[in-house]
Amino acid sequence: MNKAFTKEQDDDAEDDLPAEQRLPVSSKNYLTPGGWRRLKEELYHLVHRERPEIVQVVNWAAGNGDRSENGDYIYGKRRLREIDRRIRFLTKRLEIAEVVDPETRPPTDQIFFSATVLIARGNGQEQLLRIVGVDETDLSKNHISWISPIARSLLKAREGDTVLFRGPDGDEDIDILEVRYEKIE
Repeated sequence: MNKAFTKEQDDDAEDDLPAEQRLPVSSKNYLTPGGWRRLKEELYHLVHRERPEIVQVVNWAAGNGDRSENGDYIYGKRRLREIDRRIRFLTKRLEIAEVVDPETRPPTDQIFFSATVLIARGNGQEQLLRIVGVDETDLSKNHISWISPIARSLLKAREGDTVLFRGPDGDEDIDILEVRYEKIE
């Protein structure tokens, strides 16, 4: 069969990511220092701890004979592929990482990456948002990705401005109450 009609195994894990975790084309992977450190720690753990343990289990299971019905061997090989894929993904993300430290940014009232922003939603509810990298998004901590719709509507606006956010529930005016740059963990 012609290669044009077969899906080859691709090392690029970007295609399997949900849309909110994909980076814009030819964009850098902006990260805060804390986010960069967490990615490096995960990569180190996979390479130096988890992968060697799984390799030992697979080697032990392979020595037990018939591999076709050996659960330890089959599961171990599958887990090894998952780990290797994650290692490639993290390595690529860290290669294109651009670390932006909010504590070293000159004082400004304009919203850029790594800003901590206090906003008032259209219903009057106040909300504190931190604009972080795609790999650092955590809604439980109000860490939103810089490519999210709400962050895109806030970027480059200034303290005291009102911006229009076109969200899934319709248009909403958002008042920017405070902009600051502080350490984000």
